Amino acid sequence: MALNPHPNQNSKFALSSKYQGLEDNIWLSLSPSDSDNVVNLGQGFPDYNPAVEIVKNLAKACEPDASYLNHQYARAFGHVRLVKALAQLYGKLLNRVIEPMTEVLITGGAYGALFYSIMANVGEGDEVIVIEPAFDCYETMIKLAGGIPKFIPLLPSSDTSSNDNTSGSWTLDMEKLRNLFNRKTKAIILNSPNNPLGKVFTRQELLIIGNLCKEFNVLIISDEVYEWIVYDENEHIRIAGVEDFWDRTITIGSAGKSFSLTGWKLGWAYAPAHLMFNLRIAHQNCTYLCQTPEQEALAITIEEQIERLGTPESYFYKMVQELTRKRGMMIKSLQEVGVTPVIPQGGYFVMANWRGLENKIDLSKETDKDEDFKFVRWLCREKKLLGIPPSAFYSEGHKQLAKNFIRFNFYKKDETLVEADKILSTFK
Repeated sequence: MALNPHPNQNSKFALSSKYQGLEDNIWLSLSPSDSDNVVNLGQGFPDYNPAVEIVKNLAKACEPDASYLNHQYARAFGHVRLVKALAQLYGKLLNRVIEPMTEVLITGGAYGALFYSIMANVGEGDEVIVIEPAFDCYETMIKLAGGIPKFIPLLPSSDTSSNDNTSGSWTLDMEKLRNLFNRKTKAIILNSPNNPLGKVFTRQELLIIGNLCKEFNVLIISDEVYEWIVYDENEHIRIAGVEDFWDRTITIGSAGKSFSLTGWKLGWAYAPAHLMFNLRIAHQNCTYLCQTPEQEALAITIEEQIERLGTPESYFYKMVQELTRKRGMMIKSLQEVGVTPVIPQGGYFVMANWRGLENKIDLSKETDKDEDFKFVRWLCREKKLLGIPPSAFYSEGHKQLAKNFIRFNFYKKDETLVEADKILSTFK
């Protein structure tokens, strides 16, 4: 959906050329209002409140007898207590010392960290490798920076005898990946666990990617916003902690995804100081700083969670237990009506092949170009169930890979998932 359906006829006031071609946005066109009476399994947020202790920490930061500094400008590069907490957390996970004042940056959501990582490092004509499916902002940010995105898709296994129906069966053609690297390649963007697929990259896959980046002297931008949400026997491996890849890696995290606080819009990046310098310059010339009370509350929360890591008392442990059960509910609902899910190894989305419903629907009047968009529009209008068309996560040349799929978010109240099940059961 274009933001401005009535472009200004005065060319002097037209949209700047650097933004032209970036007008459409999937999240604006498929965001139902509260009055639409739609069961929303589309955008990536839960429909219930976060953990009580997190909310209480925000209330504590805003109490009348709390420090007046909680209501004033924060340090530009991040509230001191928060960057120290994050440095301690990731230092423990990576088994290295992370300098909070020079190697951690607090941003306006992970979106802000991605923006700075790309804008501060990518210039005119630089090539950036993007592994698909990929969050749609990667491509737009690369183009805005003057860069050239080079796409390579994860592909499902061609082994028909395999019983692996998980997102782990989707892999890269490593020879094709190698062929994308050249002297113009500035960076690669890695997203693990992947949105929308839920693939968790293995250590071997990360080694191949990291060694290619070393060979061609390429920056790694690692989007790890779903780092805590990993299922079964899978393990989230931070590429910054593999071999000596730290020196060329910017890692991005999110309070919204880690603690179910998407409305707080707080994210962060950590990286060696020589890389963080670039992000800090972009940040100080853009938003400059982030809101103080939420940073204080988040710092308290992270301090509490560091002590609980790896125990059943950890917020992250409890979240995965809860989401494992909800994932099971979603998968069962889909399978019972002939929709085949790709069982996610991580994250809280499931991609599912809807072609099993093809003889029960009529898409002939749908006007969208892509098949998955047609199905999503039909399902929302006729059945009042909203998902996301995964072709939005692919470049033009690879959109056909998503035509048979729809993405659902299962991080919802049980009641919402039951309502979705009732809708899906009408296809039986």
